[in-house]
Amino acid sequence: MSLNVRVITPDRIVWDANAEELILPSSTGQLGILTDHAPLLTALDIGVMRLKTGGNWISFVLMEGFAEVEDNKITILCNGAEEGASIDASTAQAALEKVTVLVDEAATKKEKIEATIELRKAKARLQAVA
Repeated sequence: MSLNVRVITPDRIVWDANAEELILPSSTGQLGILTDHAPLLTALDIGVMRLKTGGNWISFVLMEGFAEVEDNKITILCNGAEEGASIDASTAQAALEKVTVLVDEAATKKEKIEATIELRKAKARLQAVA
C-alpha cells in the first residue's frame, strides 16, 4: 500500500499522486511518514519536503503551512511550493548571496525579520536542488 500525497497552495495543486515515503520539514524538525502512520496534524516550516515515488526521491520547497496525515492520505496546505527539479542552481545561489547581503544591511527589526525569512527560503531552494 502507498501514501496518497496532495500538496496544495493558494493558487494550485502542486502534487497529487502516490508515494512510498515522505519526509516533511515540520516546525519541530524533519518528520518521516510511511504507510499506516498514526493520524497527525503538524505545522510545517520553510524547508525541503522529500518524497519517494517509483524508487526515486523528488524534492519540493515548502513555504510554511500544515500537514494532515490520516488513513494513508497526506494533505499539505502551504503558502507556496516549488519542485526542486524546476529550480536553477546558479540562480538559487545568486539569490542566496543577494539575500545574505540584505540580512547584513537590515537597519530596522522589521527589515531584519523579513530578510531572515527570505534567507531561509533561499537556503531551502538551494537545498532542494542538491
